[in-house]
Amino acid sequence: MKDKVNTDNFKKRKNSAYNATIKRIFMLMAKHRLRFAASICLAVAVVAATLLVPVLTGEAVDSIISEGNVDFEKLIKIILYIIILMFICAVSRYAMDVINNLIAYDMLKDIRIKAFSKLQKLPVGFIDSTSHGSIINRLINDVNKLSEGLLLGFTQFFTGILTIVLTLILIFRVSAGIGMAVVGLTPLSMVVAFFIAKKTHTYFKNQSICQADMAGVVNEMIEGISCIKAFGTESKICRVFESADEKLRQSALNAIFFQSITNPATRFINSSIYALVGIVGALSVIKGGMSIGQLAAVLSYAVQYSKPFNEISAVFAELQNSVVCASRVFSIIDETEVPADRESAVELKKVSGNVILKDVEFSYNKGREFIKNLNIEAGKGQHIAIVGPTGCGKTTIINLLMRFYEMDSGEMFIDGINAMNIKRNSLAGSYGMVLQDTWLKSGTIKENIAMSKPGAGIDEIKRAAKEAYADGFISRLPNGYDTVIGHDGGNLSSGEKQLLCIARVMLNLPTMLILDEATSSLDTMTEMRIKKAFDKMMEQRTSFVVAHRLSTITSADIILVMKDGNIIERGKHEELLKLNGFYSQLYNSQYG
Repeated sequence: MKDKVNTDNFKKRKNSAYNATIKRIFMLMAKHRLRFAASICLAVAVVAATLLVPVLTGEAVDSIISEGNVDFEKLIKIILYIIILMFICAVSRYAMDVINNLIAYDMLKDIRIKAFSKLQKLPVGFIDSTSHGSIINRLINDVNKLSEGLLLGFTQFFTGILTIVLTLILIFRVSAGIGMAVVGLTPLSMVVAFFIAKKTHTYFKNQSICQADMAGVVNEMIEGISCIKAFGTESKICRVFESADEKLRQSALNAIFFQSITNPATRFINSSIYALVGIVGALSVIKGGMSIGQLAAVLSYAVQYSKPFNEISAVFAELQNSVVCASRVFSIIDETEVPADRESAVELKKVSGNVILKDVEFSYNKGREFIKNLNIEAGKGQHIAIVGPTGCGKTTIINLLMRFYEMDSGEMFIDGINAMNIKRNSLAGSYGMVLQDTWLKSGTIKENIAMSKPGAGIDEIKRAAKEAYADGFISRLPNGYDTVIGHDGGNLSSGEKQLLCIARVMLNLPTMLILDEATSSLDTMTEMRIKKAFDKMMEQRTSFVVAHRLSTITSADIILVMKDGNIIERGKHEELLKLNGFYSQLYNSQYG
């Protein structure tokens, strides 16, 4: 009994989510109501013109009374009318298709922009915990599938409904008996269509999930291709991909199976309708109830009446896929944003660089403690080094300093101002960052360096590059500072990419610096040169330096030694060595 209640509740939530998605799609369509109204008017013109042709065809048949007894004058007029109607139908359909495309693609543009804009407002934790391939798949593939469903819906669904209604009216005008026979078989076709549509929704949802999983595998493979080749795990990653591909194949086959039986099932029912109309109509002609021309018109209407059911059933199947895709895109748009700045939040001006973290606690998983009772105090211009084994919480502290993640409890002060009362953009702009994972955008070398100071002149950019020891290799590039690189840095080495990131900070030096594994990708000679540049850069600037190479932080004012989310030692380099504790072990393991 309990399982049944849970199942019923699950179905209710599922149906509620499905209905909410459809309602949301209609709300987005409301913005284009004028175009939508024009599309409906054109659809009426298309359907009316199409359905008038059988009427004229029937009259044309009746004008051919017998051999040698043909009303040519009437026949020629009818042919001209048919040509005019066909022209009206063609022009109206073209205009309707253009408008429908405008509605669909403008809607999709709005959805994509909303989703992409939302990504900029989401917590870093969401991006870190969600497969990047899945996010890309939702913003591109799912939106494209939504467009296909919308276009089918606009172009076939409404014209189909109009065709069914108007055709029934015309059939009843000719013969009420035939009309009743057609209406009697109609529910069977609709039941089949809705049953299949309901089944395909579930399978298309599974298909979309499998596509996102496979996109995630491909994305991870591309990003980590060097490691994959270095460790010879090509066969393993191929097996992972094959497994994801097999899941996609199975889900796609299930979806296609039900989608494929839609058309044959409805065609069988519609052929039965056509046969019934033919039989009843022929008997009526024999009894004098209608003319041969009217029978020809009614048979044509039977085809016109049946055709939309085939199309609508296919549209329903496609719309199920579209609704699934829409719900996946909406799930990004509906994600909880980073909390807005308080109304009383202020801009930081003339930052001195006094930073205090007081009684801070934080965990990625709320059921598992990580950072506990963290206390850090950095005075103006002090250099704070953070060291420890991988996973001890060094990068987490950087994320907390930048408010990429919110503390579970505790406080942070910048120049005596609670960080919660400082605007996020102002806080982020007060730090200059060189991260372990370099990030470059597609564009020129010059544009990448100038990201920290839009509008900077070439002389400023070159000066920053020289201070970061990047000018040498940039000058050797084919087009120098105008060399175009991809988001991954193209053929630049890891060290060269990091030098560009350092030059970016050099261009617009803020009061506080964060250097996360800043020299981990550089050779010894380059590291020494960069260290000198860093020393100059950090003069009178509060700096937080995270590094595995302890030689880079021996001159730090305070070294924080972390382990398992706790600061277990703190002090200057010489003081920590004398303690002969954990720091001493780390240092001796590298240089002992």
